[in-house]
Amino acid sequence: MILAEKVMALRKKNGWSQEELAEKLNISRQSVSKWESGDSLR
Repeated sequence: MILAEKVMALRKKNGWSQEELAEKLNISRQSVSKWESGDSLR
């Protein structure tokens, strides 16, 4: 399982939206989206 899949799976397991995870990590929702799509890893 790659990082993007792990982030998404753990977020969904906890029942959090991308917005909720972003708030908990004090980052933007767009950053979470990029992690999950793998865009931030390129």
